[in-house]
Amino acid sequence: MKTPKELGYRMPAEWETHAATQLHWPANRETWPGERLERVEKVYVEIIKALHLYEPIVLLVEPKVDTDEIVKKFIEQEIDLSAVHIFSTPVNDFWARDCGPIFIKQNKKQKFAITDWEYNAWGGKYPPYDADNALPGWFSEAFGIEKFTPGIVLEGGSIDTNGKGTFLTTESVLLNKNRNPHLSKEQIEGYLADYLGAEKIIWLKDGLAGDDTDGHIDDLSRFLNENTILTMISDNPDDVNYKSLQENYEILKSAKNSAGEPFEIVTLPLPKTKIEGTTVDGSEYVPASYANFYIANGVVLLPLYDERYDEQAVSLFKKYFPGRVVAGIPCADLVWGQGSIHCITQQLYGIDL
Repeated sequence: MKTPKELGYRMPAEWETHAATQLHWPANRETWPGERLERVEKVYVEIIKALHLYEPIVLLVEPKVDTDEIVKKFIEQEIDLSAVHIFSTPVNDFWARDCGPIFIKQNKKQKFAITDWEYNAWGGKYPPYDADNALPGWFSEAFGIEKFTPGIVLEGGSIDTNGKGTFLTTESVLLNKNRNPHLSKEQIEGYLADYLGAEKIIWLKDGLAGDDTDGHIDDLSRFLNENTILTMISDNPDDVNYKSLQENYEILKSAKNSAGEPFEIVTLPLPKTKIEGTTVDGSEYVPASYANFYIANGVVLLPLYDERYDEQAVSLFKKYFPGRVVAGIPCADLVWGQGSIHCITQQLYGIDL
């Protein structure tokens, strides 16, 4: 059987036109204990309010949740219900980026397919995760889209691509023994080439303190366009993230694309990541980062955290996305759960709603 690469498929860049965005309604009480659930719901509604004006939303809701209550919240915020397509189906949590289908595109025929990677909740940290692991298959059946199954663990938040064959990732995740201990670095690169069309992979090192994914790339460095990479830095040598961010920055400055050309590297300062108290898993840090943005059809959803740097972040995104609205959304209550806007979204292609 031919691989997606042999069939001419590749993973599109996030800025390529979507059919919709996948979201899951927050309901996991272990992730959101006590009043934390109500607080994150408010952020979630703000995200949907900003996003639904530009593309449809596929909202997956755990069957035990009352969808009428969700609809009521949308009506209160004047959200157009025709743009939000609610499906009642089992989900374990709401990190759609990591467990959702990763689409690939066959350019010649303008055809899309799904890659269905294994999902193990970042190395088995948060069981159960069987319902989330089944979601790419659910999308394939629900929308009649061909599916390819690599058979190894990979989360969507662990990779980023410019759509032209260059990928960003981290050694702390893809080479972590809690994912695919039987595979070498070269073998993992082979899977990314065969199933996503990777031609060049830039390996960064470690992620942010408080990132329970072990260091996803979407909190560190992201493509803004085919030739420009945003990376987070800290100018405080005493910051817990200073050393790892500096090391990643140095790697990017010497990185080349698949044609051997250097990238433009732009930076933003890391917002405040130390919190009062601790998260559910006992961390005193959260992975707050402007790199956890989401590019939708007519808008960029940008998480905001720190008044010292928020305006600078908004200005940078307006510069690099002149054809899109930049919607800044305060995300302190969302990132307390150890993820932000990019972590809860997944772009969908080739589906009819």
